[in-house]
Amino acid sequence: MKKVLTLLSAAALLISLNAIDAMSARDYISIVGSSTVYPFATVVAEQFGKTTKFKTPTIESTGSGGGLKLFCAGVGAEHPDITNASRAIKSSECKACFENGVKEIIEVKIGYDGIVVANAKSAPMMKLTRKDLFLALAKDVPDPKGGENLIPNPYQTWKDVNSSLPNQKITVLGPPPTSGTRDAFVELAMEAGAKEFGFIKAMKKTDKKRYKAVCHTVREDGAYVEAGENDNLIVQKLDKDPTALGIFGFSFLDQNADKIKGAFVDGVEPTFDNIADGQYPVSRPLFFYVKKAHIGTIPGIAEYLKAFSAEATWGPDGYLSEKGLIPMPEAERMKFAKDIQMLIPMECK
Repeated sequence: MKKVLTLLSAAALLISLNAIDAMSARDYISIVGSSTVYPFATVVAEQFGKTTKFKTPTIESTGSGGGLKLFCAGVGAEHPDITNASRAIKSSECKACFENGVKEIIEVKIGYDGIVVANAKSAPMMKLTRKDLFLALAKDVPDPKGGENLIPNPYQTWKDVNSSLPNQKITVLGPPPTSGTRDAFVELAMEAGAKEFGFIKAMKKTDKKRYKAVCHTVREDGAYVEAGENDNLIVQKLDKDPTALGIFGFSFLDQNADKIKGAFVDGVEPTFDNIADGQYPVSRPLFFYVKKAHIGTIPGIAEYLKAFSAEATWGPDGYLSEKGLIPMPEAERMKFAKDIQMLIPMECK
C-alpha cells in the first residue's frame, strides 16, 4: 500500500512539473482579440520589445468575441495570456472562463474610441442620423406606409431612407458578429435609431427579446457587407469605391485622413475632441483582459501591464493618443493603474 501511495505521489509530482515546464516553455506574451485595440496594443508591444529585456509580445487580431473565446478556453501556455476587447466582457464569457479554470481576470480599460461611418475623400459628405443608420441597415423596419408593422427592409438607396441624402445605393462594409465594433455599433447607433419609433421603444418593456432582435439584427440582402476583422482592408476598399461606406474605429479614420472622411452623426463630426468630451454619440470604451494565473509564469506580463499603464503611454500626452486613442479622465487612469499594480481581479457578474 505504501509503495502504491509513493508511486501515486511521484506521478502527481511529475504531472505538476510537466505543467510548470509547459507554462515556462513559452518565453513571450501571447495576445489575441479586438481588431480595434490591435493597433494600440501593437505599438505598445513593439516599444516594450525594444526597451526591455523581454521579447516582443505576439498579437493576433481575432475580433473581441473570438479573442475572449480563446482566452477563456483554459490556463496554460497553449492559451493566450491577454485578450483585447472593444467592449466589456459578457457575463456568459466570464462564466465560460470560470468553468475552464480561468478564475481570476484583471480588467484594464485603456481609453475610449468612436465608431465612425466613413467614405472616400472623393465621395459626398454624409450627414446621417442614428435613425438613418437603423433604417438603412436593419433587417426589419417600420412600414413606410405607416402604422406599427415591421416589414423586410425595402430601402435600396440613401435617398429612400432620407430625402436629404444622396441618391446612392446603400452599400456598407462592416465588421462580422464576432467583432466588438459590430456589438457596439448595433447598440449605440442602430438601437438608438430604432428608439425614434415609439412602438419599438415601448417593445423593450413588453417583449425585450423581440426588441433586441429588431434593433440589433442587420439586413442580409447585400446592403451590409461583412468585411472581416481587418479594418485596414475596409479603408482600402473605400478608397477604391466612392459609393460605399465603412464602419470601424476612429483610429483608422485618424490614420487614413488622406484617403477617407467620417460622416457626421446626429450633427456631430467624429473628431478626437468631439469623442473626448462626449459630444459624438457613437463612442465606447476599450479594454484588455489579463489571466492572473499567467503572471509570474509567462515572462514579462507584469512589466507589459506597467508599460501600458504609464502616463507616457496612455495619458493625454502619451504616444497612444497620437495613434487615435482617446485618453480616459485622470481619475479613471489612476483607478485602473492601481488595479494593475495590485493585480486586483474583476468581479464577474
